[in-house]
Amino acid sequence: MDALKHNNHRNWFDANKSWYREVKAQFDTFVEALILRMAVHDPDLAYLTVRDCTYRIYRDIRFSADKTPYKTNMGAYLVKGGKKSQLAGYYFHVEPGNCMVAGGLWMPEPALLKKIRWGIYDNIDEFVSIVEDPVFKEFFPQLDEDAVLTRPPRDFPANFPYLHYLKFKSYTVSHPLSDEDILSDDVLDRVVDAFCLLKPLNQFFNRILEEE
Repeated sequence: MDALKHNNHRNWFDANKSWYREVKAQFDTFVEALILRMAVHDPDLAYLTVRDCTYRIYRDIRFSADKTPYKTNMGAYLVKGGKKSQLAGYYFHVEPGNCMVAGGLWMPEPALLKKIRWGIYDNIDEFVSIVEDPVFKEFFPQLDEDAVLTRPPRDFPANFPYLHYLKFKSYTVSHPLSDEDILSDDVLDRVVDAFCLLKPLNQFFNRILEEE
């Protein structure tokens, strides 16, 4: 994908489609193996297909100042119902110099975000036991702080001792992987181990979201 990053235009891409198809096939094979491995640990993933989890290379440039036509990464999101699901899931991202494993709940719509916040508030001991577990925290030190409120969210008490956990607009965690990690023989094992660490957090969120 590094070559595409430096030649992000249609002429180059059209001339190198066979290369892209080969890379995409390798990635899809990896994702298929990842689904099979993770389905053992999280049965909600058992019926996913590669297409359910992966993304097109073409960027949506309609409302973007960046008009480069192609993504320079490959990603897979494993989640019950497929990548368009509003549930929490597991994300694997491959991009030269910016690879990662991640997961959780990214930018839920307002009604779902409020439901998650109340779920955390009502089950704070369980939530803290997950995100502050020493093994979890060593790998995922903190929730990603891409979007956090500066003031307490409406309807929640300002004196709540874990108020900072209610201010997030996204509830995700991530861990970087080096390019060498991605090329290592045990990369599948590494990703599966990371996703297994994420499983209790995803299950916590999904239980709340699926409650009537």
